[in-house]
Amino acid sequence: MANIFKFNGFRPVVHESAFIHPNACVTGNVIIGKDVYVGPGAALRGDWGQIIIEDGCNIQENCTIHMFPGTTVLLKKSAHIGHGAIIHGATIGENVLVGMNSVVMDEANVGAGSVIGALCFVPAKMNIPERSVLVGNPAKIVKEVSDEMLDWKTKGTQLYQSLPQEMRDYWEPCEPLREVETNRPTQEKMFETWERIKSKQD
Repeated sequence: MANIFKFNGFRPVVHESAFIHPNACVTGNVIIGKDVYVGPGAALRGDWGQIIIEDGCNIQENCTIHMFPGTTVLLKKSAHIGHGAIIHGATIGENVLVGMNSVVMDEANVGAGSVIGALCFVPAKMNIPERSVLVGNPAKIVKEVSDEMLDWKTKGTQLYQSLPQEMRDYWEPCEPLREVETNRPTQEKMFETWERIKSKQD
């Protein structure tokens, strides 16, 4: 069971189709939509304000989502928050990719379809137009997101949108093996979902 905690009268709201890893922590005024994946080590702390995670988002391992008092963090539909990223009081637009270990600060507004590179620092109140590519510390817009890049991002997010159900179907605690078994599944099996998603788009 996930670590979900009521705080100061606020009980998190989590859609039944979402998957919250037991090693994630969700506290207080947090609303999580359909087909959302929240990975191990992620912390969504709605103690001083509100966190809204719209349908189809994924929040990967060791991400932190928080805010200054009285504010709201909003992740719009299909936002993709990479491993170790921090979202603090910002609005992340629809179908945005936030790269690994990036930081997006208070009142920043990331336009739909944008890509924030790994290790990027987006300063407070930065207003990012739709389909922008950002890199650096502080973040700078370096180009527009191409149709090809947006398609790649969308397919990757669709893979994560299928993960909550796959976790319910196949994930379970276990004891480790002490040696590799002869009938161990092949890598090809792991890519069946990815191939299925790609074939739907092509």
